Amino acid sequence: MVSSMINSLLLPDLRQMLEEDDGPALKEFCEALHPGVAAEVLGDLNTDATWQVLTHCGPETQAEIFGFLPLPYQVQLVKSIDGPQLTRLIEEMPADDRVDLLERMEPDAVDALLPLLAHAERRDIRKLLSYPEYSAGSIMTTEYASLPAEITVKEALERVRKQAPSRETIYYVYVTDEERHLRGFVSLRDMILAKPDTKLEQLMETDVISVRVDDDQEHVALEIAKYDFIAIPVVDNQNRLVGIVTHDDAADVLVEEATEDQQRQGAVAPLEDSYLDTSLLTLAWKRGIWLVILLGAAFLTAYVISFFVSEGGGVTWMAMFLPLVLASGGNAGSQSATLIIQALALRETAQGDARRICLREMMMGSLLGAGLACLAILTATVLVEFYWQAMVVGSTVFLVVILGTVVGAMLPIGFKSLGVDPALMSNPLIAALVDVLGVILYYNIARIAEAAVT
Repeated sequence: MVSSMINSLLLPDLRQMLEEDDGPALKEFCEALHPGVAAEVLGDLNTDATWQVLTHCGPETQAEIFGFLPLPYQVQLVKSIDGPQLTRLIEEMPADDRVDLLERMEPDAVDALLPLLAHAERRDIRKLLSYPEYSAGSIMTTEYASLPAEITVKEALERVRKQAPSRETIYYVYVTDEERHLRGFVSLRDMILAKPDTKLEQLMETDVISVRVDDDQEHVALEIAKYDFIAIPVVDNQNRLVGIVTHDDAADVLVEEATEDQQRQGAVAPLEDSYLDTSLLTLAWKRGIWLVILLGAAFLTAYVISFFVSEGGGVTWMAMFLPLVLASGGNAGSQSATLIIQALALRETAQGDARRICLREMMMGSLLGAGLACLAILTATVLVEFYWQAMVVGSTVFLVVILGTVVGAMLPIGFKSLGVDPALMSNPLIAALVDVLGVILYYNIARIAEAAVT
């Protein structure tokens, strides 16, 4: 709401500045506003107009504003920028942000751009591009502050002052040896409070929590959140410091992972970009593939129903309550799946808790099922001819709710144990699976009850 108001207020003035080619005003727009606010306003312009605005500020400010623009918009924008200007922009960007951009650009454009960059920047980019997608290496930055252990605090502060302009964060300074092995870290606060002649090796913390360069990005983000770190060091298999992951990147990862889980639970393959930035064909594919899978599950349900219909007898009254029975089990299963997937994502539970979770969900299913069964019996009694028919409906609701809660809880845990993202077990898919089992239960209970009363 607030951002839309800001856009509506600033955008007309910005368009007027562009029409009048008011350089000083355009420069003030870039430098006076927070880069995130400026980027939000610029996002409503076409890419040519956006770059025309950005040319009126320095490379550092350009890179700050550019970093807040959505990634698909960045990819389109770089097509409007000539080689030398793009080179300066790329060199000013944080290492992890520019790698994200280059990964989305056309390979030919990247090949043409890399030779224009300084050797050190080019080597750093190639190294970061070589790490697997969604790993710690793919989201880390190499712009960290490091010092040897043997120097004094006075010398350390002098070196940090020199390193600071090109480092993403200097709150933590990492202590390494000549071969970059991580020995410890020291905070800037501790250095400021320490005596100038104190050696870093006396001041540093040696119990360092770090992550491996090939660790999954979600694990890295959760480690930062767990310990309330501003940044976490990333090491290779020889414990050499290769980069750091900062808290802002960790927050982006957690939002990205939560969004993906939410989309999977809604039976949509995860989108790389926002809803409006995703093309209709891509969106149709990502939604359609799941709808096809669910359609197959629905056909299986229909086949099971047709099998019992072919046997005849009591199908008419049973059909009235089929939606009620299936909805009860599917909804209960979806609730359990949502809670367990969230608990697994937040590490509130683990695979070793499977037995406890199963028993807990059976108890929960019994409580919920008993309540719903009583309501189902009361409802069915009004609509059916014989009381035993109402009891069939109630008994089935009771059992199918227990079945749904257990299936909804255990399938995500089963996926996790196989090394598969538990969020793939979407709520519609669980509902479809419970539907099949619910139909089998329903008709078999009815068959047994009918045989008992005749």
